[in-house]
Amino acid sequence: MSVTAVSAPWAPAPRTTSSFGRRLLNPGPGGRPALQWPLRRNCSITPRQLGLVYLSLCTVSLLVSAFFVAQGAPYVAAFAGIELVAVGVAMLVFARHAGDHETITLEGRSLHVELSVGSRTEQIQLDTEWLAVEPAAGQGSLVQLSGRGGSVCVGRYVRPELRAALAQEIRTALRRGPENDNRP
Repeated sequence: MSVTAVSAPWAPAPRTTSSFGRRLLNPGPGGRPALQWPLRRNCSITPRQLGLVYLSLCTVSLLVSAFFVAQGAPYVAAFAGIELVAVGVAMLVFARHAGDHETITLEGRSLHVELSVGSRTEQIQLDTEWLAVEPAAGQGSLVQLSGRGGSVCVGRYVRPELRAALAQEIRTALRRGPENDNRP
């Protein structure tokens, strides 16, 4: 009798490459190798493209309202103006947060975290000797980096089911250090 073991087709494949971090080609100011995890908001349209869409919307709306004003309905222009202001404010709020990001950089024995939300940017420097990488609350929550120098939560722009993988990747890089990492 022979037995053949086959892995289940639904079992996740083992992760062999990094899905978040990358090795920096140009080392930081200290000349040491560095690893970086750029985490960005997923936006389907850039602020410039959004401006062009808004401009075309204004053109069409003003042409339609001019037609109705010429037909003797002056209130249409007022409602078109209110509509364009409301849509403009909504698009401005979207464009302001389109560039939100988190950047985590490991260089030597220092972890630099930059959080950018709207026009506000926060930077924190953490010593890796005493750094803890753990979930902030529970399964799927943000990843909390805490140690000497403060504490910060990261992973806002990573799907909740992938945040544990991000934390594990950061832990592995902290153990190895950027100089021992063999990523391209």
